[in-house]
Amino acid sequence: MKKTLLVAAALLAAAAAQAQTSDTLKKIKDTGSVVMGVRGSSGVLSYTLGEGKYVGYHVELCQRAIADIGKQLGLSKPVDIKYQEVTSANRIPLVQNGTVDIECGSTTNNDARAKDVSFAHTAYVEEVHILTKANSPIKGIADLNGKTVATTTGTTSVQLLRKNERASGIDFKEVFGKDHADSFQLLESGKADAFVMDGQIVMGLASKSKSPADYHIVGEALSVEPIGIMVRKDDTAFLAAVNKTLDGLMASGEIAKIYDKWFLQAVPPTNTKVGLPASEYTKAAWKTPNSNSTEALAAGKK
Repeated sequence: MKKTLLVAAALLAAAAAQAQTSDTLKKIKDTGSVVMGVRGSSGVLSYTLGEGKYVGYHVELCQRAIADIGKQLGLSKPVDIKYQEVTSANRIPLVQNGTVDIECGSTTNNDARAKDVSFAHTAYVEEVHILTKANSPIKGIADLNGKTVATTTGTTSVQLLRKNERASGIDFKEVFGKDHADSFQLLESGKADAFVMDGQIVMGLASKSKSPADYHIVGEALSVEPIGIMVRKDDTAFLAAVNKTLDGLMASGEIAKIYDKWFLQAVPPTNTKVGLPASEYTKAAWKTPNSNSTEALAAGKK
């Protein structure tokens, strides 16, 4: 009987803890702070300037959402944003266990991940590409046969490459970087013949390299993926508050200006340009706010 009571008490405590971590608005109101998951080298979506400072398109959108939430909650001071750098491998677990309240990096919204986390309305739709050195003989998927392909641990890029119908019969070796910058370094150092990842990430890393002209994208896009801001599963009030900000930016047209700031203008610290105009898929997401997954997008639900 005593053992049964102890088990019941433990279950109640766990449920209470889960309820607490799933009410982010209450946490923000009680503590005046929030933990934002960010990436160190996710192109211009989320990256570090060093010394604990993080910037980027998704980072700015999240900052705007948090500022709006602080006002809605009637806080007397701006919400204190604590930045937590995450990786492709740990970003979802850290959102799930409450370490991170909102993740503002470069996470693909797909059906498998949607079982574990919730995604805000899509503000950016990515195309996955192959980046190679300009003097490489690789011109497309068929040329990857017998080559070494770099990608980042915990991402979906190589899985998509292997599933691509044009990759049938293609045999290549995979090498993994711990983050996107590390994956690019594998290509830069000659340890990989190609780097497969989101277009804005590979273009952004190439633009900040020692010799940007030495790299180019080859072949067609491997896939089209909605990239989403993540929050904890079933934290519906917080998700709705984040979406309220995003929807407002989309309705006013302000989101296009924020996009241009990060993708078409020179950005710090190198003052280089990614030079990637908003795609038709991204514009469609702005026009009709949604959190459709990669699978839904592939089925024609823009």
